[in-house]
Formats: sequence, C-alpha cells, structure tokens
Amino acid sequence: MYLRVVLAFAALSVGCLGLGACSIPERGAAVPATETARALPLGIPNARFFADGDSKAIIDEGARAFEREQAALRAEGKSTTRLPPVYYLAVSGGGDNGAFGAGLMNGWTTLGTRPEFKMVTGVSTGALIAPFAFLGPDYDNALRDVYTTMTADKVFRVRGLPAALFDDAMADTGPLAEVIAGYADQKMLDAIAREYRKGRLLLIGTTHLDAQRPVIWNIGAIAASGHPGGLDLFRKILRASAAIPGLFQPVLFDVEIDGRKYQEMHVDGGAIAQLFLYPPSINIANSGVRRARHAYIIRNARLDPDYAASERRTISIAGRAINTMLAASGQNDVLRTYFVTQRDGVDYNLAYIGADFQAPKPGEFDQAYMRALYAYGFQEGRDGRAWHKLPPGLERAAAATR
Repeated sequence: MYLRVVLAFAALSVGCLGLGACSIPERGAAVPATETARALPLGIPNARFFADGDSKAIIDEGARAFEREQAALRAEGKSTTRLPPVYYLAVSGGGDNGAFGAGLMNGWTTLGTRPEFKMVTGVSTGALIAPFAFLGPDYDNALRDVYTTMTADKVFRVRGLPAALFDDAMADTGPLAEVIAGYADQKMLDAIAREYRKGRLLLIGTTHLDAQRPVIWNIGAIAASGHPGGLDLFRKILRASAAIPGLFQPVLFDVEIDGRKYQEMHVDGGAIAQLFLYPPSINIANSGVRRARHAYIIRNARLDPDYAASERRTISIAGRAINTMLAASGQNDVLRTYFVTQRDGVDYNLAYIGADFQAPKPGEFDQAYMRALYAYGFQEGRDGRAWHKLPPGLERAAAATR
C-alpha cells in the first residue's frame, strides 16, 4: 500500500515540477501552538487528553470512573470493599488485518471466557473494532459483517495521480464514512453512554498532525454529554483514527477558543503509536486501589519478519524501508506495553497473526483474504490458543533458558 503511494508521489514530483500555480484544499486556521491544550471540541472538558502531556487529567478521569463503578456496584447490592478483577483490551491498527481481531473477539465469545472490559482502547482499524468489543457479544454479528463483507470500494475511491501534489490524500474515504455511519449510530452512542456511567471507558487514539501529538478521545464522555454534535464527533474520530497519512484524507475538527474558530487536522493514531493501553507516565499500581488487573493486547499484524528480496531501485527501497519502519514501530508498541504492565503488576496477554497463517493477499481489502483471516482469528479465539504471556522475542529468549 505505502509503496504505491511513494511511487505515485515520486512520478508526479518529476512530471509536475514545471507546473505553475496550483490549487490545494483549504482549511480553517490552525490552533495557535500555545493554545493547543485549551481547544475543547464541543466544549466538553474531558472529551480528550494528550497522551504525552500532564497525566493528571487522565488520572482524574480514571478516579471518576472508579467512583461511578462503585456506585454501580452498590446499586446492584454488591460489595465495594472486595473489588472484582478488571480487564483491559487494547486493539491495534493494521488495515484489513483487523479481520483477525474481529474474528478473535467473536471466537472468544464462543469459547465462553470473554470478559466484560473495564477499558477498551483502539487505534486505526482497532478503533473501528473497539466500540463493538466494548459493548460486548450483542454486537458480534455486526462486527463479523463489517470485516467479512468489506471490499476496497467500501473503504476508498482512488483519486487521479495529481492528488499526490494537489490534494490532501491519494484516496477519498467517503465510502468508509458511509460504513462508519451505518453502524456508529445513535443507538450505539447511547449504549456507550450507559456503560460509561457504570465506570467503563472507551478510548480511541488519533494523531493531532498540527501539534504532532497523540490524542486519546474519551468516547464515553462524549456520548454521556448529550451534546447534539456528539454523534458526528464520534464518527469523525473513528474516521480520523483510520486516516492513513498521504493515502486517506485527514479529518478536520472544528474547535473554538475565546470566541474564535479554528480547525485541527487529525490522522491515523498509528502515526505515533499503533496501539496503547494507558500512558507509561501513569503507574496504576500507585492508585491505592488493590485489585487483580488483566490486560489483553490484540496486534492486528504478524510479528515475525516478512522477508522479501528488494530491488535496487529508489522506489522499491523507499517502500520497503517504510514497511520496515511500520513493522518495527508495531513491535516496539508491543514491547512497551509489556514492560509497562510488568512494572504495574498487570497480567499480560498478547494475540497476533501467527506465521501459520498463509492465505494469499492479492490486494488491499481483498474480501477472500479478510474472510480467511477472520476465520483464522475466530479459530484462535474459540480454541483458546490466541494468547501469549510474552512478546515473541522475549518468548524465544525465555524458551532458550529453560
């Protein structure tokens, strides 16, 4: 995918250098650098957090979620002194490989051991899966349908080659927006709000491109706000989280500061991190709340090397290097999350596409490939063999010392 983008851009860079004035899409004024933290979409103070900023706001939101959870337990006549274990789920990016995560979730339901998650996080294709995973097995059929009926024309429309220089992306993601609107409806948003009031959190990651900062969107707070623009904002967040830079359109968010209107440009959360559990600056072991904690990480990708002989051409080398950087970034995210959970005493469980999955992939969002990957993920989840206690490199090292 990325190789084709690089190829198109390079070709146009040569062919269009002689062109004069050109027109590019307009946008509203960007938020001044000094005011980034003050910009509040829809005026909702806890609608989002900067993952690389002061962790106090996130910690405070976690404390409020705990208070709501205790209130819900009391309402059900349950103890608030002997707290039940909590389960976290983080779903990574991976484009059409999200079919793996979708299949795994549904297979896990069939196994009968799938828990209710206290917190679900998602990035890119993981952001599209996250609401279904958050709301539970009642949404399994819809999740299956999204990832087994998907085709390229339901995701994007390819633009002409001049888009590499004169537009905001190589493809128009209007079709994806329609898919998102089809399932991310008011009923889903209301269901998310109900779960948020019980102390559960649904968090989606995007990249604030102007500020070069990772953003964590608090979907439950947006849903529970009752703001009439909440549903549209929810849909835009999902679309932004999957907006692969250069390939898919960025998403513009309208904000207002002191009566002045601005626009922020957001792209795929994977531009900074392909998955997240919670910021490493937060040590939940120091929260003062004693309870068992379990983290489940779904990496919608393989974690073994993808060998391919590289041609000695600029475009081939550049494309291969981009793919290598993305793979390394995903592996680093897996390792980072592992070490954070070990520091905080959180039980760690990792699932990823194994080397035994060998279905051919003739193109992006190929339906036959996605159905095969969904079936593979379903079987892994149903048979209870998806989860690993260590990332692959550490798993091999541990096996070697036995």
